[in-house]
Amino acid sequence: MASLTVLSMTAVPDHLRGALTRWLLEVTPQLYVGTVSAKVREELWSSVSNCIADGVAVLVHPAANEQGFALRTAGTQRRQPIDFDGLLLIAQTRATTPEGQEIAKP
Repeated sequence: MASLTVLSMTAVPDHLRGALTRWLLEVTPQLYVGTVSAKVREELWSSVSNCIADGVAVLVHPAANEQGFALRTAGTQRRQPIDFDGLLLIAQTRATTPEGQEIAKP
């Protein structure tokens, strides 16, 4: 059964963006939404995660859990999904200087 899929990406190759528009709508630059089957979603995610390079990608789709959705990430990013007793939370790492010191936020 087809279900709503949301895919957000930054700094990815143009050929990947073009390939995704065959299956999903690009509602804003690098934000894709569509209704696709699980098999198509898995194939799209495989393509995205294999050529993400220095970019970042986040995939959200329905799942049979308490929150009703699952989230996947690829690439290097400061926000990491973590499982907290069955609930998905987002942990954000602190920014550091090249010397390893934390950067104070106002």
